Amino acid sequence: MIEHARALARRFWPVMRLRWVLFGVLLFVAALPGFAALGLRVYENALVRRTEAEVTAQAASIAAIGALLWPGASPARATLDTEAAPGERYELAPTGIDLRSSPVLPSRPPAFPTSQLADPNALAVAVRLAPVLAEIKRTTLASILLLDRNGIVLNGPEAGRSLAGLPEMRTALAGRAVTVLRHNDAYSRSSPVEWVSRATSIRLHQARPIMVGGKSVGAVLVSRSPAALFRGMWEDAGKIAIGTLTIFVLLVVLTSVLARAIVRPVEKLSEAARSLASGGQANPRRPTLEVREIRSLYNDFEGMADSIARRSRYLRDFAASLSHEFKTPLAGLRGGIELLQDHGEGMTGEERERFLANMAGDADRLSRLVSRLMELAQADMRDGCVQEPVALAPLLARLADGLAGGGFAVAVQVPPDMQPLTMDGAALETTLTTLIENARQAGASQLSITAHMEEGRGVVTLEDNGPGIPIADCDHVFDPFFTSKRGEGGTGLGLPIARALVQNHRGSLDLVGGGPGAKFALRLPLWPADS
Repeated sequence: MIEHARALARRFWPVMRLRWVLFGVLLFVAALPGFAALGLRVYENALVRRTEAEVTAQAASIAAIGALLWPGASPARATLDTEAAPGERYELAPTGIDLRSSPVLPSRPPAFPTSQLADPNALAVAVRLAPVLAEIKRTTLASILLLDRNGIVLNGPEAGRSLAGLPEMRTALAGRAVTVLRHNDAYSRSSPVEWVSRATSIRLHQARPIMVGGKSVGAVLVSRSPAALFRGMWEDAGKIAIGTLTIFVLLVVLTSVLARAIVRPVEKLSEAARSLASGGQANPRRPTLEVREIRSLYNDFEGMADSIARRSRYLRDFAASLSHEFKTPLAGLRGGIELLQDHGEGMTGEERERFLANMAGDADRLSRLVSRLMELAQADMRDGCVQEPVALAPLLARLADGLAGGGFAVAVQVPPDMQPLTMDGAALETTLTTLIENARQAGASQLSITAHMEEGRGVVTLEDNGPGIPIADCDHVFDPFFTSKRGEGGTGLGLPIARALVQNHRGSLDLVGGGPGAKFALRLPLWPADS
């Protein structure tokens, strides 16, 4: 199932350029404020509910004052103590308006004419409340209408007319407060972007009864538009536009910087890789704007290109040397065979034996070359995995005892606290044996082997008292097939095999010093003490 999903994703996922991916991500981030603006609708709903609470408070206050001023009404008990009486709890009036679910009724129709006269008591209260209502209107910009128990308007331009047919007024005159949403047809949008706010063209209508003696004697109708959200946004439209433009400019600049620092270097590196694969030169120019990962990638690529170049030169030189090494004995074998074929009948037995001996020598040399080449290939292919560490002192003691003699002495000096070396035992023995045998064959009578620890590595130094290596040959002693003892059967592969074995174990083997004899330094990692 997972593999099927991955296959579908791999099939339909668009492979885009990195610069467009970066641009898309940055564009999405830049668009987040726009999504946040849409999310403000949730906040707008909270503002509408807050407006409802304010309108409710205004209507409740006016209704309470109207009930207090009602002629013949008995004054309610009052106390200066603002705390609730024992057992009495104060709660906020619940809000019932929700922009997502509350219906929006048509705009309030105008009051219709009526022949019925207004209640004198209600009219008297309206006259006394007129200064209070005027101050509230100036402060809150709300529309406030007082109505008697029959729904006749007592103040404002529609005084003397009736609103008894409004659903909210019927509910209020029945003794219950109610809030409804109505369209505001008088509002005209000044900008098409006002769609951001849903509350720009609606008004909240709070209808609340005036209760005297437990009966509804009139009502208060307070209406107000909750358009503060868009108004504030429109007032800051210039700042919002400047901010949007600034974000877009920064987006373009940032995309350009990222393209120069990431995308273009990756493209140049890709071109260099294709050039390298086709056998051309690969030297990509480093980017002007660098990041650490790209710098590291370029360093790794340059190291890889240098390694491939060195390996290619090595293989080319190795093939040329191998061809030369095989060509000489093969030419000798071919010449001997041709002589025997052409003049074999006229040769003496001694001459025939001499030619056959030469041919056997050439065949032996070819056999030694093949064997040493196999050893070199195995040394190059070793994975360097070490199962057990090598204790250096016992190994050197065994080699010194087995290879010394016949006028050749080997002196070994290993500190007692020497840690084991991280190298396969057989490989280390082959390496040391090659170095010791080379010293003997060079004509040395004494070889000194010392060891010490240095910065987490073990250093083994082999120094003989032989004639040494000529300065002109020092740079070539580790080259395959390079030997000064070709006449004695040397193949020139001993030191290359030894170095390959050491390098595969993360060590090094070098020719050092310039004394009368030859001096080699073998460096290998120490085996961790806690392993």
